[in-house]
Amino acid sequence: MEGWIERPRATGRKGSHHVNFELALSDGSVLFTRISHPPNRTTYGPAIWSHILRDQLKVTNDEFWACVVDGVLPARSRRVETEAEAIPVAVVRTLLVDARLPETQVLAMTKEEAIARLAQYYTTGR
Repeated sequence: MEGWIERPRATGRKGSHHVNFELALSDGSVLFTRISHPPNRTTYGPAIWSHILRDQLKVTNDEFWACVVDGVLPARSRRVETEAEAIPVAVVRTLLVDARLPETQVLAMTKEEAIARLAQYYTTGR
């Protein structure tokens, strides 16, 4: 559901007793977790469960169960809203250096406003 991918198991005389998974996040980091077989194969202890949620899955208990039961993706997996489109550096430079606009004014502009202001500067010289 969230995009976890099973990693190949290690091979050896006994083989691996862990199933390993990874999840690439939008910020470029990769989460890694493994499913271990607890001694009695029925339950994990509270300490190991807390460790898995906190350090490997990077979720709270509530986020984990909301994902499992209701399909609600944890906040760390939601797509980051794209920021406003950046003003090209050449436009910024021209507005600051040639048109001599205050930096605060240029920084407050959208890309479209900056390009319109640049066109005004090129056509009127002011």
